[in-house]
Amino acid sequence: MKIDSGSTAWMLVSTALVLLMTPGLAFFYGGMTRAKSVLNMMMMSFVAIITVTIAWVAYGYSLAFDPTDGFLNKFVGGLDNIGLMGVNEAAYNDTFPMMVFSAFQLTFAIITVALISGAIADRAKFGAWVVFTVVWATIVYFPVAHWVWGGGWLTELGIEDFAGGTVVHINAGAAALALALVLGKRSGWRKEPMRPHNLTLVLLGTGLLWFGWFGFNAGSELAADATAGLAFMNTQVATAIAAGAWLVVEKLRDGHATTLGVASGAVAGLVAITPACGFVDVWAAALIGLLAGAICAYAVGLKYKLGFDDSLDVVGVHLVGGVIGAVALGFVAAYPFLDGQKVGLFYGGGWSQLGLQVLGPVAVGGYSFIVTYVIGKIIDKTMGFRIAQEDEVTGIDITTHAETGYDLGTIHSSGVSSLNGPAVPAEAKKVDA
Repeated sequence: MKIDSGSTAWMLVSTALVLLMTPGLAFFYGGMTRAKSVLNMMMMSFVAIITVTIAWVAYGYSLAFDPTDGFLNKFVGGLDNIGLMGVNEAAYNDTFPMMVFSAFQLTFAIITVALISGAIADRAKFGAWVVFTVVWATIVYFPVAHWVWGGGWLTELGIEDFAGGTVVHINAGAAALALALVLGKRSGWRKEPMRPHNLTLVLLGTGLLWFGWFGFNAGSELAADATAGLAFMNTQVATAIAAGAWLVVEKLRDGHATTLGVASGAVAGLVAITPACGFVDVWAAALIGLLAGAICAYAVGLKYKLGFDDSLDVVGVHLVGGVIGAVALGFVAAYPFLDGQKVGLFYGGGWSQLGLQVLGPVAVGGYSFIVTYVIGKIIDKTMGFRIAQEDEVTGIDITTHAETGYDLGTIHSSGVSSLNGPAVPAEAKKVDA
């Protein structure tokens, strides 16, 4: 097996960076919830690492990337790589082991599933979520990854998605909307304050996501070359400008530029540049970031106008941001380091590629929404998807996990907190003469 050590090293680093994004997402989501739900929210991300890894090794990689022939191959891969059989002996384009490619793609599957959890914060049964992660990855993510990246029907049509705007973000965003509708609104939604309980965690999570996203985007070139460098720079430019654009919108609209705003704007920019990062010039990346930051700042308010409780704005950031990036590619695709590609409308290309960049989000978003809604309903009717209202009011961390995110100790009548050791009765506190 012939491999290039430089590309192999880069892909191993990129894989680790993308895996880091899921714990980063746990911090990001955890800080945005109320204090009584922070552990459950973070657990939903961490358990996705477990369940999706098992499903991927067992059959997921095969369903997504096994290039079998025949009509069914347009929609799903074959079964030749069940249990990763045969993967260890192959190389990706004679550059790095196929096992590394499989590991890299696994990290994408993990974070896509974890992203959905933000829409149903505070109110989902943990066991139902565990079941959902496996079923959704099997029926939705693995086939969609095959459609776009594994030789499926969208691949044949010529859709472009450099690092997952369609496969990851539109897919997860549409699923998030479906689950939010299945579970319904949180108890007290729009009547009680449901502000983020720890913005420092949100900013920590944003930093980890931003850092990991360089592996997500630049790593998707699957080589250490000029296109990877372009994707790296475009990721930074779009993210920074999107964060700034969100802050400007907040300042003009609300009079304040907030930490939650800079975090949300950064993620919106990361999402939007993902499908285009290796295919556009830097000026186009800046434009995509500007559009994503400004539009998503307003899009997160759609849930109030339309009446669905997307707890942590997965729809407004990931679905809307993913659509912005995917469709923008039809206008500004330039392929600076690639030959023979269909450039965007602004570079003299025709309308066909733009049509494909619209078709992809419609097809993937529609499929994900419908199938997710059905999966959610079946789980809800069989094992129940939502916790009891009493448990929701008490706090899902205590009722589900028997833990709390912040053990502040008991304040005794003496005023001495047990955080500093056993409380000492006031009458026992004497000063020696």
